[in-house]
Amino acid sequence: MLGLEELEVGLIFWASDNLRDDVRAVKAYGLRAGQLGIQAGLEIESAAEIWDRVLTDEHFIVTALVCSFDGESYTDIPTVARTVGLVPPSSRAERVARLKAISALGRHLGIDCVACHIGVIPPGHDARSYSEVLDVTREICGFCQANGQSFALETGQEPAKVLLRFIEEVDRANLKINFDPANMILYGTGDPLDALDVLAKRVISVHCKDAEWPDRAHPDALGQEAPLGHGKVDIPAFIAKLKSNGYTGPLIIEREQGEARQRSAEMREAINLLRKAVSAGRAAAS
Repeated sequence: MLGLEELEVGLIFWASDNLRDDVRAVKAYGLRAGQLGIQAGLEIESAAEIWDRVLTDEHFIVTALVCSFDGESYTDIPTVARTVGLVPPSSRAERVARLKAISALGRHLGIDCVACHIGVIPPGHDARSYSEVLDVTREICGFCQANGQSFALETGQEPAKVLLRFIEEVDRANLKINFDPANMILYGTGDPLDALDVLAKRVISVHCKDAEWPDRAHPDALGQEAPLGHGKVDIPAFIAKLKSNGYTGPLIIEREQGEARQRSAEMREAINLLRKAVSAGRAAAS
């Protein structure tokens, strides 16, 4: 039975029609674990047995299934608020059905976490929209609970205290957080290390990603993603903060921008950076 090491480095990657090739591309970096993203439109109805065989044959650990939805756009903050996650009412029913199908797939594969961007949580004064998002989150939590899974929300699109209050009001034990420090910077919603302190008890997984802050002259603009170690996330401090808060799960690299050859080089640099940070932390503790 495969098991993860403490703070094992992995990679988020997106499934294609040939999962074996996808997994082998990740393993080529010397990794044996990752989050598996499932894009809108990817056929999954008949995937369970094939994917199970691939993961078994390749001795590869999928730590979470990550869902994206048709029609989502991350062009700028207003577009994110209008199109992303379970918040937009016009697409909510279709997206809930997709999430449930992914959860069912995860159950067959023995994967105990499903994650997504829920979208920009409506402000509390918009009582009807806020209540609807609470209700749909409870529905998804219930479905995932029946499948032995956590439902993890990715950080960044609102300040940490807003997300924590929302989670507390949903009031479901299996509602967790996939913490992405770079998203706090990209959306300008708060210092990622401070946010981690606020949310630490709910963090079940993390993305290791870097970014530059948005241009204050353009309040609707997102910041810019950067290669790990080249942005405003203090990666060694982030790893140390995770450890001090008791996190022992995987460190999942996310880097999807840039030309393929450059991105591959950045991935290798990121893996080395994270492994050095973890090793330094162990040496300091001994």
